[in-house]
Amino acid sequence: MPAPILIGSEIYRGSSYGVKHPLAIPRVSTVLDLCRALGWLPEAQYHTSPRAKPAALTGFHTERYINALQAAEKEQHVSEDTRARHGLGTLSNPVFPAMYRRPATAAGGSILGADLVTRGGMVFNPGGGTHHGYPDRANGFCYLNDPVLAIRRLFALGQQRVAYVDIDAHHCDGVEAAFVGETRLCLISVHEQGRWPFTGKLTDQGGGTAYNLPVPRGFNDSEFHTLREAVILPLLSDFRPDAIILQCGADAVEEDPLSRLALSNTAHWHLLRDLMGLSDKLLVLGGGGYNPWSVARLWTGLWAVLNGHELPDILPDDAQQVLAGLRWTRKAGNPPAPHWIAALRDTPRPGPVRDEIRHIIAQMQARRVTRA
Repeated sequence: MPAPILIGSEIYRGSSYGVKHPLAIPRVSTVLDLCRALGWLPEAQYHTSPRAKPAALTGFHTERYINALQAAEKEQHVSEDTRARHGLGTLSNPVFPAMYRRPATAAGGSILGADLVTRGGMVFNPGGGTHHGYPDRANGFCYLNDPVLAIRRLFALGQQRVAYVDIDAHHCDGVEAAFVGETRLCLISVHEQGRWPFTGKLTDQGGGTAYNLPVPRGFNDSEFHTLREAVILPLLSDFRPDAIILQCGADAVEEDPLSRLALSNTAHWHLLRDLMGLSDKLLVLGGGGYNPWSVARLWTGLWAVLNGHELPDILPDDAQQVLAGLRWTRKAGNPPAPHWIAALRDTPRPGPVRDEIRHIIAQMQARRVTRA
């Protein structure tokens, strides 16, 4: 199998949603800097992300919406009609200088990732994972829906069964809506119950092909392990995917300000290791994550897992300098916790497996029996 590929771009370093937006923080650029400081990113394993052309984006998004998005970037202004029709120029999806080019680059990276994994291999596009976008509308910080575009590309390239696993704290509403009843897709979403966008209920089956696992506040590593062993891996084993996409949002970790879950980053890495054993075609995407240290450490750890790198207990000085240089306006980051700078690995966060988790397992196992 070829060496894993990381897809990135300098556009993430030079653009921002605005100083007051949760995505004002540097994320992809910090991952690139950390990986290079650790000696984990040789040029042969790095691909600069292309920017998806409008013709590629209209494989899912409407031409009218893509035109409106491009016009909003050019004019740096939207009309009230455009705001109401397309969700542009809102607090969640503001007007900013790279509002078309940046998401089009993320989409181009995910489409390229689909092309590469079809040949066999593993690809990481940390700029991807924007799973809330709709065909004609921006939504939830997502101007485009690159996971949908990547899934469609995999189907177009002949993959008959694609699994999409999403462990972002927020439900992947845009992806599920795009593939209602699509039997070639198995969608599994672990997300916080009762959190925006308030979709993905346990009873929501997405036309029969979605498995929604809404977890309670305080969701811990022990509960994630239990769901992984009792639900996620058995469902994937039954489905036998030709290719897998993992949306690995970092907002389910304990320190994230936009969720109330309590995972360590090691939970994400354990799931990735399991998925690596299920298919030789694996595309890993970023997603949510609004604490700059948590995101950088988790996603850099994903790259280490893909490559089989041993994580150092204490980061070398060059890597610590990358993390020490981050700034965050929230009180929790002033000053940052010492281990956010000194190490990649969180201390595991075990806990009791609550009745809510056991109920999810029982419901999913009943669906497996019915389907069989």
